[in-house]
Amino acid sequence: MSEMAQTDPEGIDGVRMTWNAWPRTKVEASKCVIPIAASISPIRPHPDIPTVPYAPLRCKTCSSALNPFCRVDFSGLIWICPFCLQRNHFPHHYSGISETNVPAELYPQYTTIQYSLPSPPDPSASSPVFVFVLDTCVIEEELQYAKSALKRAIGLLPENALVGFISFGTQVQVHELGFSEMSKVYVFRGSKELSKDQVLDQLGLSVAGRRTGPGFPKGGQGGFPVQGVTRFLLPASECEYILNSLLDELGTDQWPVPPGNRALRCTGVALSIAAGLLGACSAGSPARIVAMVGGPCTEGPGTIVSKDLSDPVRSHKDLDKDAAPYFKKAVQFYEGLAKQLVSQGHVLDLFASALDQVGVAEMKVAIERTGGLVVLAESFGHPVFKDSFKRVFEDGEQSLGLSFNGTLEINCSKDIKVQGIIGPCTSLEKKGPAVANTVIGQGNTTAWKMCSLSKSTCLTVFFDISSSEKSDPSGNLNPMLYLQILTSYQSSDGQAILRVTTISRRWIDSAVNSEDLVQGFDQETAAVVMARLASYKMEIEEGFDATRWLDRNLIRLCSKFGDYRKDDPASFTLNPCFSLFPQFMFNLRRSQFVQVFNNSPDETAYFRILLNRENITNAAVMIQPSLISYSFNSLPTPALLDVASISADRILLLDSYFSVVIFHGMTIAQWRNMGYQNQAEHQAFKLLLDAPQEDAQMIIRDRFPVPRLVICDQHGSQARFLLAKLNPSATYSNAHEMTAGTEMIFTDDVSLQVFIEHLQRLAVQSS
Repeated sequence: MSEMAQTDPEGIDGVRMTWNAWPRTKVEASKCVIPIAASISPIRPHPDIPTVPYAPLRCKTCSSALNPFCRVDFSGLIWICPFCLQRNHFPHHYSGISETNVPAELYPQYTTIQYSLPSPPDPSASSPVFVFVLDTCVIEEELQYAKSALKRAIGLLPENALVGFISFGTQVQVHELGFSEMSKVYVFRGSKELSKDQVLDQLGLSVAGRRTGPGFPKGGQGGFPVQGVTRFLLPASECEYILNSLLDELGTDQWPVPPGNRALRCTGVALSIAAGLLGACSAGSPARIVAMVGGPCTEGPGTIVSKDLSDPVRSHKDLDKDAAPYFKKAVQFYEGLAKQLVSQGHVLDLFASALDQVGVAEMKVAIERTGGLVVLAESFGHPVFKDSFKRVFEDGEQSLGLSFNGTLEINCSKDIKVQGIIGPCTSLEKKGPAVANTVIGQGNTTAWKMCSLSKSTCLTVFFDISSSEKSDPSGNLNPMLYLQILTSYQSSDGQAILRVTTISRRWIDSAVNSEDLVQGFDQETAAVVMARLASYKMEIEEGFDATRWLDRNLIRLCSKFGDYRKDDPASFTLNPCFSLFPQFMFNLRRSQFVQVFNNSPDETAYFRILLNRENITNAAVMIQPSLISYSFNSLPTPALLDVASISADRILLLDSYFSVVIFHGMTIAQWRNMGYQNQAEHQAFKLLLDAPQEDAQMIIRDRFPVPRLVICDQHGSQARFLLAKLNPSATYSNAHEMTAGTEMIFTDDVSLQVFIEHLQRLAVQSS
């Protein structure tokens, strides 16, 4: 079992749960401490998922799809839905089925199956649209980097993709690419908020001008795109030359900036104009706004800071004390923009490259609700930006598998309710019996909209058990519970697909049988779910103390599932199914998700967006980084995330998801500086130096956004990237116990050993 779990814990269904056996009543569920939640990857590719060329059969009462858990009566051609026990008749074309001849959706191993549905007849409705929005309030060098990245991206776009271009500084310029005789630009004031209709009106695309009868020929007024829109959105194959020459002429924003002031930058207006322009496309067409922003918004709606340089951009402290005057208003503006984009089915991607904050914290709502991509880098010339930006448009192995226009529906067995989802989606407010009273994240619904999703997109669904009574004694209750996840979306090649995943788990009476409950606990998933829930609470609850909340839950969990004699810490042991969980919590308490004081609100928002949308394995690395040690006399081996792992003759490779650190011990660094690796007799040393570099490149190649690569030496200034993540088992306070020459960390943080001792003491206390 454990070997299976190592290779692909998510399996064909792409689902991992905190508990794989569920307690039957609300009271028992609350005693489990860790909430019942599932992490789902709606369109994760898997070689064993079959695709069939027809639509699924649906239950006539609850509209669940036919699946392997349905009871089938072959003689009467009837199937019984496991969710609502409704008896459904098979349609006529299924009349040939028998015990030996069943359709793919009833095969027991196909718990996940894809149906490819007939595509829309109009091919242009499925060609992807990209509107690039470029910030020109940057220095010349940055603008050059951004322009070259844009040119490369346009060269990578598929031939049929439609491209639009908007540049902004103090004003917004919408470039009419279809006017090839000369460059023609519509300029909008940066200080004025415009509605979608006003934008379309000014661009000459208003509804009045487009109402036409159904009989108009294609390319005239009817059909898509509206004739007017083709002035602004051109196929990539036609506009590459026009755009390249336009970019060559484009200079930095010419508006004068008085000394001691920030440039006037109207990011909010630029994005709402881009959204308005896309409003002229048909709703649900696969369209993205790709915003490249190089500084904070200081003009018009969405402003995050004043023009005066002596006013710093808001910090976490300001947000806590309510001393960020622009914050709430900007968030409100982006909430409105998010609503508009979601109703159009379009996406906002943000590439922020600046040393200062640009307002990711305010824009987070629009990025998350539409499922947009976000990359935070220091400069448009930095590999984190350049390589990530290229990945968005690449095909083949490296492609992100960006899909559009997704909806997700969840059906569950009778006593299960859905509280909500944390992750990149928007609630569709679809009410039903399976909606819980309490809401976590996007709730009050059993259906969600995902304007954009990629093959790695992951969502966390929180469940609630509603039954309060004990199981009935006659034993008529079904011992199994069922969940069905239906995801419909348009794949990157324009194909409409519906993926149906049906999973079943066992109900247990945890008061009688806690062994099954314990065996079904998934520590990694539980740690990630707790991290996501803590981050969510930090955002929405006033004065929420995440560290205390995590500590209290961990103590309760250890009290319930540990083995110990009352008031005897030495007797405490924890079942192997829980033994890794305390150290996950130790690292989570020290991570950037809980200790926000050292990061800007933008960085925190960025980390949280990624924590909420990556799969469990990746999210676990964000919380608890992995460390590999390279030395002469052994193969690369995993090392403890502890300061004791540092040694002068070792190289360490730390993967903390957002950055990858290669750390050379002192002796190795000295030999490298002397150039031993270039001498023929020191071939082994050269191989030792290359091994971590190759492994780091493998990590970087498969990850989006591309992590930052830090190469440093022991006692060097960049070594802090490694030291900040290690368990401080050796600090100045216990230096007298250490042997000479041992690496120490100067910190007052408690070490893992002290943390576990305290935990044992508190867990065994008689309450």
